Amino acid sequence: MNIEQQKKGKVILAAAGCGDPELITVKAARFLQQADIVLTDRLVSEDILERYVSPLAEIIFVGKQNNNVASFAQPTINQLLVKYALQGKLVVRLKGGDVAFFSNILDELEAVVANEIDFEIIPGITAASGASAYAGIPLTARGYATAVRMLTYYKETSFSDSQWAALAATDDTLVFYMSSENIEVIVENLVKNNINRNKLLAVVQQATTVFQQVAITDLYQFDQTIKGMPLASPTLLIIGKVVALHNKFNWNKNSTYATDYFKTLL
Repeated sequence: MNIEQQKKGKVILAAAGCGDPELITVKAARFLQQADIVLTDRLVSEDILERYVSPLAEIIFVGKQNNNVASFAQPTINQLLVKYALQGKLVVRLKGGDVAFFSNILDELEAVVANEIDFEIIPGITAASGASAYAGIPLTARGYATAVRMLTYYKETSFSDSQWAALAATDDTLVFYMSSENIEVIVENLVKNNINRNKLLAVVQQATTVFQQVAITDLYQFDQTIKGMPLASPTLLIIGKVVALHNKFNWNKNSTYATDYFKTLL
């Protein structure tokens, strides 16, 4: 090993969980205490940064938000990871939820591997797990569903007619990430494909946080119930028979405050 290699630091790709600061893993919290640099996403609780990050560490906000010009470009984040690791620093790249679900971890892995930088990946509680648990909706409850499909539906995303038909027909629980802007399109296509009336829609805003709100509706009554309702970021959509269990097992009541828990980019 040459001198240059000996000076290299390490990158920790760590998950912060999906809101509640107590949902972070012990391992991620330990590395935040050891970190020299923390590159943090927008959907990371400020409580987490205050509780777990070493006061000696430098925190750099590299938040990304759909259609927001203030968002950090992914190549810039990659460059920062490499820059600080090559300075011999321990760099924690802190992501909301889990590192592998609808994140840009592949780009970051490619960057550190291309520069021969040591790294570790620390998983976390993804939004589907957190939202369903805090809404009292077991995603694969026996007799209701045997599988979960985790999806996203951007404006530029195109599902074929056959895909919509399959989603409407399946008894799997459907969980849509980052799709609240297209909720009307999602409902319209599922109803058009005759989704069973015993499958309900749960709209979970700011899951696991003190401002969590859950709204449940019949998909066929969407226009009269939820359509047009302003939705906070992040919002998760859960669709299936399991949603009916919310009424019985809802242990975490809706917040009476309508405000943002996570930092909003300028």
